[in-house]
Amino acid sequence: MATPLHFVSSKVYPRLTGGRFNSLRVAFVVITQLLYFGLPWLNWGGQQATRFDFDSMRLYLFGLTLLPQDFIYLAAALIVAALGLFLWTMLAGRLWCGFSCPQTVYTEIMIWIERWVEGPPNQRRKRDAAPWGAEKVLRKGTTQLLMAAFSLWTGLTLVGYFTPMRELAANLGAGDIGVWEALFALSYGGFTWLLAGVLREQVCKHMCPYARFQGAMFDRDTLLVAYDDKRGEPRGARRKQHAIIPIAANLGRDDKPQGACVDCGLCVQVCPTGIDIREGLQYECIGCAACIDVCDEVMDKTGQARGLIRFSTQHAMEQQQPLPSLRQRPRALVYSGLLLAIVALSATGLALRVPFKVDILRDRAVMQRESNDGYIENVYNVRIMNTERDSRRYQLQVESAGLVRVEAPPLQVAGDSVTSFNVALVADPALLPSGSHTVSVRIVNLDDPSQVLHEEARLLMP
Repeated sequence: MATPLHFVSSKVYPRLTGGRFNSLRVAFVVITQLLYFGLPWLNWGGQQATRFDFDSMRLYLFGLTLLPQDFIYLAAALIVAALGLFLWTMLAGRLWCGFSCPQTVYTEIMIWIERWVEGPPNQRRKRDAAPWGAEKVLRKGTTQLLMAAFSLWTGLTLVGYFTPMRELAANLGAGDIGVWEALFALSYGGFTWLLAGVLREQVCKHMCPYARFQGAMFDRDTLLVAYDDKRGEPRGARRKQHAIIPIAANLGRDDKPQGACVDCGLCVQVCPTGIDIREGLQYECIGCAACIDVCDEVMDKTGQARGLIRFSTQHAMEQQQPLPSLRQRPRALVYSGLLLAIVALSATGLALRVPFKVDILRDRAVMQRESNDGYIENVYNVRIMNTERDSRRYQLQVESAGLVRVEAPPLQVAGDSVTSFNVALVADPALLPSGSHTVSVRIVNLDDPSQVLHEEARLLMP
């Protein structure tokens, strides 16, 4: 019989659970969304704290302005994110997926909306199986409308990281939103609705590349959600008083020792990806720990010790070994060392970074000329980019011997702008021979003399 090239996956209706890990997941949803939706509204130094301006190709980040020339810092941030993900995955598996991945966070919000409008899982399952009627249309329509509204809100917020948020909100209220802004908001909102509201766990199971290559980063000391089959098997119903009887004497059917697992199936019902953790390590497990919370509740009700399902490692589960320290894991030391080195170098570079840029270009219309006093002038176009919020004054100084003066007053540049000036370097022909000479130019910020740049120019003598 031929193997089908497609599969049919039934919808997952995760059951609501409580517990310490559920509280932690809710906290991560709240924190991440407060950051995402709140940052575009936060002002810093008189301007939006975080924004990327496509027109000027500048990134504004809490008073820091980064230019295309500062691409090295973006590259460093991406490398740190990748290494951090590798390190975290090796140490703690897919906890990122279970607690703070945008797909997980938005899926959780969509499930909250669905649960609020349509009720608990059993009611939603029955309603989905029932024929269409007025009540079903109303509830389903309300659910989709709220999901679409939330998704559109996320899209508009994303646009607010590129267009000033307050300006965007005012334009939106006046019905004057730009075409590109509307297109990006609808696109991101549409994908949010599709991935988190419709596909949900299918993204984690079949579309996310992280789920596929995470196995290459796991080892036998990686922290995972694990079921203790030595303690739990064989499964079967048990009474609460059995908790005081040793497992060896706690006999079930056919006089076989009975394990701690009562086979209630709740760990499957609460799983957002619909897997059974008792079947062992599976790539679909996102490490959300919902099964741990519900299993701990069952253990409490049956009078047994918690931890039948828990965060552990393969070594710990199989050989009862304690968790190893970082010093015993060479890969962790390598990742950590690289992370610290890149972060330290980037932080040092940002701390020593001078917040203005200077380009000195020869004026092609005036190569060289003789002044009235017999000196030789070379004219240059000096382009100064001030990345700070306030206006700044800059002074050019020449360090090369033989040059007598720089014919330029202090150059003032408005905040967050670029200004060009014509500057003449004057030399005595009696001190400099004919030909081309390298001139070292020192540019000083007069409002903060500690900020200095050094540039070179070519001086031509007849």
